[in-house]
Amino acid sequence: MTKTDAPSPDRVLSHAPTTVASSRLLWLLGPALVAGVAYLDPGNVASNMTAGARYGYLLVWVVVAGNVMAWLIQYLSAKLGIVTGASLPEILGVRMKRPMARRLYWVQAELVAMATDLAEIIGGAVALNLLFNLPLIWGGVITGTISMIVLMVHSRRGPRIFERVIIMLMLIITVGFTAGVFVSPPDAGGVLDGLVPRFEGSNSVLLAASILGATIMPHAIYAHSSLARDRFPEWQGVVATRRLLWATKWDVTIAMAIAGTVNLAILLLAASALQGADGTDTLEGAYAALQDTLGPIVATLFAVGLLASGLASTSVGAYAGAEIMHGLLHVRIPLLLRRLVTLIPALLILGVGFDPTQALVLSQVVLSFGIPFALIPLVWLTAQRGLLGNFTNRWFTTAAGAICALALVALNVVLLVLVFGAL
Repeated sequence: MTKTDAPSPDRVLSHAPTTVASSRLLWLLGPALVAGVAYLDPGNVASNMTAGARYGYLLVWVVVAGNVMAWLIQYLSAKLGIVTGASLPEILGVRMKRPMARRLYWVQAELVAMATDLAEIIGGAVALNLLFNLPLIWGGVITGTISMIVLMVHSRRGPRIFERVIIMLMLIITVGFTAGVFVSPPDAGGVLDGLVPRFEGSNSVLLAASILGATIMPHAIYAHSSLARDRFPEWQGVVATRRLLWATKWDVTIAMAIAGTVNLAILLLAASALQGADGTDTLEGAYAALQDTLGPIVATLFAVGLLASGLASTSVGAYAGAEIMHGLLHVRIPLLLRRLVTLIPALLILGVGFDPTQALVLSQVVLSFGIPFALIPLVWLTAQRGLLGNFTNRWFTTAAGAICALALVALNVVLLVLVFGAL
């Protein structure tokens, strides 16, 4: 473990993106696709599958609204990293003058990152159990080991190769989770009806909050600013920065279009093929229901998608956790060592036989606590002219960000009240 210098406010402002000869749009894409994997983790799968199986097309509008909010949030995060040359945790680490405040903020952010990692390791373990009948504990070990190999790619080969590995896993996720929709197409009228915002009882509100809680991930906000910073370290100047921000809008749009389509496909598949089926509130039950309803090929593709989801999202989660520690505590530890340490809680839970689905639910509750701490500072910082200069948010962008923040915080409060009220 090594102590590193804290970024000074001057460095945060001056280490800005750079002037290079013309580059094609394709070369500029990537960071959002990596961060977007967070929107395709096992928590999303469980929430969307349960929503479709229980309520049909009722909550289609929630998935769409969550994706629109995610677009704005991820763009703001990337913009912060590109314009300032620093990640959100780094900037907060500079601005929080009191060491105790930084440490407390780090504790909550670290707990959120660990809760995210827990869900993703469990998802990978469940997938390996479904595919190969492996015990969950060994599935967790294998998922963690493969994620360490993926992180080794980042450490030794750099962000570009890491991006390609994650994007490849994203393609597998997309195929695995959307294949069933082509076998059991959704009802077009039902989908259109589901775009009308409404609920049917408190349980549907709980599921809506769960969908949004699984969609807007705090660690994706922290990670995206860092990924954008690392991807374009040599770009600087107003013209180059404008070009990067233009490309970033496309990057985020493509990433969110993929994530939104996959999440919607999961809900639509459950609504069209599994509505009313028993046991679909667990990943194992959803797999069994798909096997009984649509056959072993669709069920196997679903399990493969779930495995890729766990592998990709846990790798990005470990990267985000390392950035959180470095930015707030000015301490950097090797990614692989961090991966090994954060793997322990998930393996303990799997080893003692704790119900995987219950662990997933509890991880989403922990994530709900972390959303305000990431989202509110992001909107506030990107509205500061002293930090972003000419690239400060326009008033309507800040207003939209504030509305998204208030809506998400309110819905997560509802989620916590309903969860703890049911205990």
